[in-house]
Amino acid sequence: MKKFKFRIKKFEPVRDRYMFTDNRHPEKGVMSAILGCISVTTLAFAVVFTYRDGGQAQIRYAAAALVAAIFSVVGIVLGIMSRFERDIFKLFPNLGIILNLISIIFVVFLLILSFL
Repeated sequence: MKKFKFRIKKFEPVRDRYMFTDNRHPEKGVMSAILGCISVTTLAFAVVFTYRDGGQAQIRYAAAALVAAIFSVVGIVLGIMSRFERDIFKLFPNLGIILNLISIIFVVFLLILSFL
């Protein structure tokens, strides 16, 4: 006759399932992502409103695009500075760098189109 063996699983501590870390979201990275969102939406609205006016850009749309470009440069600098910090989550710095690069590329694209 076979012997029945009962396996009793030991209760393991719950914390073995979780990874505890001291990482944090850097303030500069969050600010970079916020500036990137602001600059991308500002440029999108400027293009939409210029299209609604029949392609004639008003001075306020150009000023908004200039401010968005300045925000993008500041956002890229903040994003790069926050990437060099230690023990951080890299979501917001990466997101900020990507959004600000998209914004700067869009501004350069608009400037190239204006000279054609």
